[in-house]
Amino acid sequence: MRQKLLVLWLSDSALDAPVVAWSQWDGTGERTSMAGDESEPPYPSGLAALRDGWRLFQASPLLPHHPGTELQTSYLKYEFWFEQLVEVPPAVPAGTQ
Repeated sequence: MRQKLLVLWLSDSALDAPVVAWSQWDGTGERTSMAGDESEPPYPSGLAALRDGWRLFQASPLLPHHPGTELQTSYLKYEFWFEQLVEVPPAVPAGTQ
């Protein structure tokens, strides 16, 4: 089994909120580059990823703004990590084909 990871940053803390940024990693070797060259996110929301079989395993804690920083630009705070476990055929040893 190999793991694929999908990180979605949503516009707010609800899983059905729109995706504003994303990142992907593929531990299966199926894709060699997971660069964010797509102009559209892989899913419109975290809920859509769940419905497609991705498993949610981490959500960022909800932290209140410190007084006076409510309008500061900073990191994307509504981060959700998803995984898929994918069965990968065993590698064939060299010279046995």
